[in-house]
Formats: sequence, structure tokens, C-alpha cells
Amino acid sequence: MTKTSTSLDNSLSETDLKLMLEIEKNSSINQRALANTFNISLGKINYCIKALIDVGFIKVDNFSNAQNKLQYLYLLTPQGIAAKTRLTKKFLKIKQQEYNKLKGLLK
Repeated sequence: MTKTSTSLDNSLSETDLKLMLEIEKNSSINQRALANTFNISLGKINYCIKALIDVGFIKVDNFSNAQNKLQYLYLLTPQGIAAKTRLTKKFLKIKQQEYNKLKGLLK
């Protein structure tokens, strides 16, 4: 892992990870549906997607044969897939530490 990918991973949030996971499942999902899925504002979704595009984790294509030419297809790039994997491991480790701490408090 390069220093660049480490610093990028540290700047990404759990919301960014959730977005990448959802986009991987459904690349044709629109921003409004993402906002509803995660119960966050459309503006925040737009901001997060733009940030993921800017760092090269997501790319955007128009549907070539769609009637609505403004509908987009979001695709994870190879860098995005690698970042998603690293972030998933990072968040699982954090959740495991939280679980162990709570388990210790309940003893």
C-alpha cells in the first residue's frame, strides 16, 4: 500500500464505504435512491460521489441507449475496488474493537 492510498483511506468515511458497496451492487442506482437508502441528504450524497470520482475510486458513464440521457451509471474503478477492500477491513477491525470493549464492560 502506498502512502497516497493510506492518506486517501484515512480521509474516507463510513458513508463513502457504504456508497461504494451500494454502487458495486447496483451501478445504475441514482443519487436520490442512495439518499433514501442511507437516510442522508441528496446534497451529501452528491458531495461524497464527487469526492470519490475526484480521487478516482468511481467513474461515471451515461447510459448509451437510455431515453433519459441524464441518467448515469456509476462504476467502481480498480482503485475503488482496492480502496473498498481496505476500508472494509479497517471498519471491521474498528467494530471488532468496539465489540470487545463493550463485552469487557458488561463482564
